Amino acid sequence: MGRSVLGVVCTVLAVAASLVSGIANVSLEVSVAGSDDIHPSAGALLGWVLGIGAAVMLVWRHRWPLVVTGIAIVPPLLLRADSLAALIALAALTTYFTGWWRWSAATLVFAATGLAVWRDVGRDAELSISEAWISTETTGAVLTGVILTAAVYTAIPLTVGIVRHSFAETRRRSVEQAALRDQVARREEQARIAREMHDVLGHRLSLLSLQAGALEVTGGTTPDAAEAAKTVRTTARQSLDDLRQVIGVLRGSGFPDRPGGGPAEPPQPTLTDLPDLVTGARQAGLAVNLTVLLDQAATAPAPLGTAAYRILQEALTNVLRHAPGAPAEVSVRGGPGAGLLIEVANALPPHPVPSPGSGTGLTGVNERISLLGGTLAAGPVDERTFVLRASLPWVPAAH
Repeated sequence: MGRSVLGVVCTVLAVAASLVSGIANVSLEVSVAGSDDIHPSAGALLGWVLGIGAAVMLVWRHRWPLVVTGIAIVPPLLLRADSLAALIALAALTTYFTGWWRWSAATLVFAATGLAVWRDVGRDAELSISEAWISTETTGAVLTGVILTAAVYTAIPLTVGIVRHSFAETRRRSVEQAALRDQVARREEQARIAREMHDVLGHRLSLLSLQAGALEVTGGTTPDAAEAAKTVRTTARQSLDDLRQVIGVLRGSGFPDRPGGGPAEPPQPTLTDLPDLVTGARQAGLAVNLTVLLDQAATAPAPLGTAAYRILQEALTNVLRHAPGAPAEVSVRGGPGAGLLIEVANALPPHPVPSPGSGTGLTGVNERISLLGGTLAAGPVDERTFVLRASLPWVPAAH
């Protein structure tokens, strides 16, 4: 609102100043020094009429700066008219245009202003305004004074336009940077959601598939029960495939903002939840030998606790999926300042077990560890053992 009012006020002042300048110029043109007589000429009157049109066109100088500037320079270039409208239009044009357009327009306005000043100096001393600071003793002095005066007149709106253009560019870049920061934040949230979906749903679907497979082999008392267990296992595996496709989409494209007022996110797991995670894996049929040596586990930073839980969850899921029946050795050690070390080792099966997946699990683990400044090593250490080792920094809480 404030800018709109200021813009209207500036436009009214610009038009009024141009009209007053045009009236003053035509009055001086038709006046006779030392007399009350006037000698109007067609050129002066036509220049005044066109100057009025140029002054009115200043209303649209910000919408059509090229057109308005082109119209405003015609009267002073071709007729005996002043160039104030052209100078005002130049300020608007310089605000929106750079390079060739800006300097071409400035050159034409400078020429029009120079002609207007030259005509003013050529009047009788009583009717000339410019003779107050331009010497008329020699032609060279007059020419120098006209050029300097026109240069100063032109430099003022040119500088105003350049400064306004700089401010506009600064605002535009600020908006672009804010949009870029928002995009980066959305990408980070997108990656976080992908990791959470994979870690939570992938783990539970893997447990479901393993339990259904065991039921199919040992618990099916009737053909129908065995067939139902097989269907559950197949559906779980297909769901894992669908989940990985969704995660791929989340990692590669945008997603809509979460609507305001939606349900709050559930509490994130911590280091104290690691035994419950192992208990769930044991209930699913995985033999786990757990060793936990943690100092001040309850005071661990929330991001560290969540990352450790998800890393161990993904490691146990991989053991269930790729080495069914193999026991897992889990070791979690660390404390404030010393860091956190998670190691999961399992025997490799004699023959590779086909399993749906595209490596998104370890990708998510690596992303989590990288965000916290840790390191990850995962792979066979010999022909019969696979080890996942994650090292995370544990910064002591400030007191």
